[in-house]
Amino acid sequence: MLPAAASLKKQGANNGATTAFLISTPESGVDSIAVSYALLDPIMTIMRPLAAFVTATLAGFLENIISYKRQAPAIQMFSEVEETEECCSDPACGSTNRSGDTLRHKLVEGIRFALFDVWADIALWFFAGVILAGSITALVPTGIIENWLGGGIESLLLMLVFGIPLYICATASTPIAAALILKGVSPGAALVFLLTGPATNITSLSVLLKILGKKGTIRYLISIAVMAVIFGLLTDSIYSSLGISPRAIIGTAAKIVPDTVQITCAIILVLLTYNPLFTYLNITFKKKKR
Repeated sequence: MLPAAASLKKQGANNGATTAFLISTPESGVDSIAVSYALLDPIMTIMRPLAAFVTATLAGFLENIISYKRQAPAIQMFSEVEETEECCSDPACGSTNRSGDTLRHKLVEGIRFALFDVWADIALWFFAGVILAGSITALVPTGIIENWLGGGIESLLLMLVFGIPLYICATASTPIAAALILKGVSPGAALVFLLTGPATNITSLSVLLKILGKKGTIRYLISIAVMAVIFGLLTDSIYSSLGISPRAIIGTAAKIVPDTVQITCAIILVLLTYNPLFTYLNITFKKKKR
């Protein structure tokens, strides 16, 4: 995400657009929304991208209003190109109906991209999140977490302090949030964790300083912190007003799917994970040998 933001900045994107991109991208991906629906519940699935969209929009507008006069003009991306004579003599020259653009070909390429490219990018993070979530569920006593993070502004601020310096990708943070809710964490505090974890961390501060500048980075962090707490309070109030217990409905989507389908899909996921896992281990061992 940071390399993409740096590339946008170099190509002329202003600070506001870059800020909005950095905030909204982790939470609005198809993968994070799908995992949120599977592991959390419909309310959290809606609140997560909604909070990211509103936060990104407001933070982007604020950044542009404050730093508009100080921003350098956009980089000129296009230069004059010399005209050349048409040299195409093929009968199909200029045709837009290429053989590879059929609907069937696009569907096959889309499925291949989803199963191999997208899954390869998130597989290791996802399983790391599942393992950590399982450890939290099995080892952490319910009372300890519920006493500190069970609800109220204090729990949101505490989760904010925990989530801002920690880096975890949006996909991996979802099973962890589900485990925390099952242990008594309020849905608002879990939402604060989901919003701050993927968007902020200590290791990326040096890159953010280069992209947004010192003051821009401070405004970026403050915008995320303030809006995360606001949406956390809003989320807790929604559950309270509706009389819904998040612990009672989290993970209930699995009951809709038959056990045989669940086992089959789990086996397919493990098989699809073999290649990215082998590639990661191979690269790691090569680095150690050097």
